[in-house]
Amino acid sequence: MDRDAVETVSLRWLRRLVIAVFLLVTVFPFYYMLVLSVRPIERLLLDPGALVVGFGELTVATYAEVLRTTADGGQGFLTFIGNSGLVAVAATVLTLLVAIPGAYAVARLRFFGRRQVDFLFLAVYLFPSIVIAIPLFVVFTRAGLRGSLFGLVLVYISQTLPVSVYMLKNYFETIPVSLEESAAIDGAGRLGIIRRVSLPLAMPSIMAVALYDFMIAWNEFLFALLFLVDKPDRWTVSLGLSLLADGVEVPKTVLMAGSVVLTLPIVILFFASERLLTEGLTSGAEKG
Repeated sequence: MDRDAVETVSLRWLRRLVIAVFLLVTVFPFYYMLVLSVRPIERLLLDPGALVVGFGELTVATYAEVLRTTADGGQGFLTFIGNSGLVAVAATVLTLLVAIPGAYAVARLRFFGRRQVDFLFLAVYLFPSIVIAIPLFVVFTRAGLRGSLFGLVLVYISQTLPVSVYMLKNYFETIPVSLEESAAIDGAGRLGIIRRVSLPLAMPSIMAVALYDFMIAWNEFLFALLFLVDKPDRWTVSLGLSLLADGVEVPKTVLMAGSVVLTLPIVILFFASERLLTEGLTSGAEKG
């Protein structure tokens, strides 16, 4: 076997090994969390390192406790899921309603300061969230929005809108202008061009941005804590999970069940939209 063949085979197996290692590092924590969530606490105390659970040992009592209302002796996660879902969906939809026309305007229209827009949008992420947390807390308290889910939605929009505009703008710039010019020759106005030409072509990128916005709003903790800490009935899933983590009387199996409830919707959304997400993140480099 010559040197090129040896190098080819070695690199092929090295690539497989690296992929296997990264897959193990990524999947194992979630798998172990899932195993802990379906084991009775007494079995966990006897054998905490078990990675395989027999069918006779499986239990869903931990999930039942997590999802039951607090009045019934549960942790009330069903209410938290509803609050998180409402906030995440509202923040995602409103962000896209503003980001799509804004990104198209930056990509296609010519105006003063257009070249500085990218820097201004991304400059938001130069500052840690804690820097703007206190000013937002004061402003929203005076406006009477502290403790409301609507106020939390506005905060999430301010966090996700800049990067959403930036991502969509880069994609709109890859759409050939000739396609829009052809539609204009056929009599379509600017809004008609956006609706019939630009939006269908940009749908993979829009889906990628929507998933990003949803994940940010679903998992965020700091602002949810600041705005909803005194309103337990409006808590999100991340706040509910922190309550489980701080409770010494809460079994770790119940804590793991809450962690699965927090993580599973994002995992399902990711795999359901994996193809669109991949197209959206790479489309800017493929089109010209």
